[in-house]
Amino acid sequence: MKEADIVLEVDGKNIQMNDFVRKILAGMITGSVGALHGFDEDWKTLNISLKR
Repeated sequence: MKEADIVLEVDGKNIQMNDFVRKILAGMITGSVGALHGFDEDWKTLNISLKR
């Protein structure tokens, strides 16, 4: 997987992450979504929104 640029915002505030956390989150997200039927391996942008 090519290195992904990942941004974490909570209530509009940008949360800084170190390289380790960025790589872990990007890997978990792309790995999980990549296992889904219909996922295009040549994706450009992947957005996930969590609300509670």
